[in-house]
Amino acid sequence: MVKLMLNNYLSKITYQSVFLGYNFLPINAWKILSNPATEILAFSNNYRIYKNITYLTVNNYNLQLDIYQSLAPKPQPTVIFIHGGGWVDRPREVELFFLLPYFKMGFSVVNVGYRLAAQSLAPAAVADCRCALRWVIRNAQQYNFDLEKIIVSGFSAGGHLAMTTGMLSAAAGFETNCSGDEELKVAAIINWYGITDVKDLLEGENVRDYALEWMGNQSDRLEIAERVSPINYVHSQLPPIFTVHGDADLSVPYNHAVKFHEALDRTNVPNQLLTIPGGDHGEFGYRKNLDIYENIESFLRKYSLLNN
Repeated sequence: MVKLMLNNYLSKITYQSVFLGYNFLPINAWKILSNPATEILAFSNNYRIYKNITYLTVNNYNLQLDIYQSLAPKPQPTVIFIHGGGWVDRPREVELFFLLPYFKMGFSVVNVGYRLAAQSLAPAAVADCRCALRWVIRNAQQYNFDLEKIIVSGFSAGGHLAMTTGMLSAAAGFETNCSGDEELKVAAIINWYGITDVKDLLEGENVRDYALEWMGNQSDRLEIAERVSPINYVHSQLPPIFTVHGDADLSVPYNHAVKFHEALDRTNVPNQLLTIPGGDHGEFGYRKNLDIYENIESFLRKYSLLNN
């Protein structure tokens, strides 16, 4: 029964509860829900789970990730998933149920935690996620990750961090905390309503409290915002990028997705913008989320990033 549930995206009732929308879970719900979900995976014989692996220690703070490793024999496509929460809240465990469609597609998944504003202000989260990517690359052989098929994805602030993780170069200067000289590259980016212009959220009509909290009272916060804005790193050699964004989003302005899509088009970067009419910040509903994941799967298949 457990294996059947996984192979069929779980039962309809469970799947509806998962995909009512990104913000349907209260902040502590993962404490109740993560154990059953872990048991589902553990007993499926399809995945091996590694929890709370420290990938970096910064200022005596251990940064951790969880691995859900596909047990298929050959190296597997791998999703690095980065949680949202405005860079200021939500533990990575909250996202567990949103990983299920990637399991169905056959991916291994790395669920990454990073320093929130309470631990360190911007740009720490950007640097942490770049180091997480390096950790994945350095440990690919041990966990059977396919280095040619590493995807990075996330919701909201996690979407922003997915973009910076996959788009920045070493020249941007965010890799000083992580050892090694491996080239940090990914095969695709899946951006769920991520912030593309951080400076836009710090001044003017689009100011958002979470962005102000992430930046704090740093005197150079506008400069930092420029350095961590994906819109400023668009160039022709980027990997394919899929963006989904509701045009009624009150947390991250929809025009962030539109301007980013236009910039990618101008530089001939393979990309797709899936607009959700009337969609708020991830509260798209069950049927629409099914459709979104079908589009994501088609997008990844188009670029030969699935094994099945």
